Amino acid sequence: MPNYDYRCEKCEQVFEVFQKMSDNKLTACIKDGCSGVVKRLLGAGAGVIFRGSGFYETDNRSKSYNDGASKEKPAPKEKPAKKKVSE
Repeated sequence: MPNYDYRCEKCEQVFEVFQKMSDNKLTACIKDGCSGVVKRLLGAGAGVIFRGSGFYETDNRSKSYNDGASKEKPAPKEKPAKKKVSE
């Protein structure tokens, strides 16, 4: 569940509320004695954090994918045999 930032248009207090994404937006200030309207502020959100030794596009390939990929590789070219030069 994300945290949402709100700002009261009357008292200009900024506060954070922990809500479900499906919950309705707040409309009234939570400060005692203030009846101001609040607006939800846009946030940057949380970034994705990768932890570990490294992440590569080939890390999670299945065995069947790797087997199919190796079959598609062209065969190595053979070098022509060297001819002996007779004197």
